[in-house]
Amino acid sequence: MAKYVLKRFLFLIPIMLGVSFIVFGLLFLTPGDPARNALGPNASEQAVQELREDMGLNDPFFVQYGRYIKNIVTKGDLGQSYITRNPVVKEIFSRAPATVKLAFFSILLAVIIGIPIGIISAVKQYSIFDNVTMVFALIGLSMPVFWLGLLLIMFFSVKLGWLPSSGFSTPSHMVLPCLALGLQQVAVITRMTRSSMLEIIRQDFINTARAKGQREKVVILHHALKNALIPVITVIGLSFGQLMAGALMTEVIFSIPGIGRLMVDSIKMRDTPMVLGCVLFVAITFSIVNLIVDLVYTFVDPRIKTKYV
Repeated sequence: MAKYVLKRFLFLIPIMLGVSFIVFGLLFLTPGDPARNALGPNASEQAVQELREDMGLNDPFFVQYGRYIKNIVTKGDLGQSYITRNPVVKEIFSRAPATVKLAFFSILLAVIIGIPIGIISAVKQYSIFDNVTMVFALIGLSMPVFWLGLLLIMFFSVKLGWLPSSGFSTPSHMVLPCLALGLQQVAVITRMTRSSMLEIIRQDFINTARAKGQREKVVILHHALKNALIPVITVIGLSFGQLMAGALMTEVIFSIPGIGRLMVDSIKMRDTPMVLGCVLFVAITFSIVNLIVDLVYTFVDPRIKTKYV
């Protein structure tokens, strides 16, 4: 198991190199001058050129990229923000808790709602409950996060005045962002749970369990659900990664001081070190979540554990 985990962490190296190279190249080719953005439109051309030289922006692309990777490898340094001049690591760690909390509670909401509904829909296939659930799941998949977020703000904050429309400091502030970000994943998990359960409950071993006199609750939750969880767990892991990326728009709409909002502001200002730091943080988080999902497989299905031992 330890050997497998170590191998997966080693795979992060080429992934991070590829991600950083692509993002660095895109930002390098994007029009605009980070030095001008940092000094403002009223700064003299001489001051701008001096700052460009100081930040190394006049060097060729591969020189800049090589210096960036060298600092990460030798110093663990992601650089300084072009705009605030603060260390990128410090800025990311100050914003990361809000983004991780938003993604975690959103996926928790999706799991708590989606899995039970998916189980009931599978057991009561083609019933009124199943048909209504699938209609709402289709609607949930079709709604963009930013549009749903604006609707929630207009209804619960502006019209009813029940919940705050911005911030993320109290439980009441967390309700609308988590709903906006999590409802789409509720639909995904519901449909996957239903599909996986329908495939399992038609298997012969389920009929055998019923023939032995097992209670229906035991048959569904112990025999069927346990065997149907592998694809559901996979979807949950992928959904968490999507929520980390989807948090970008949600944080902007609800004015949440997280990684997504920091990334948007940094892209506008062409703050290359900050954008790269945010992208690498999301990529590493997504990779670690996928590793955790693979390890969870071993607890759900003992047959998989033998591959890692």
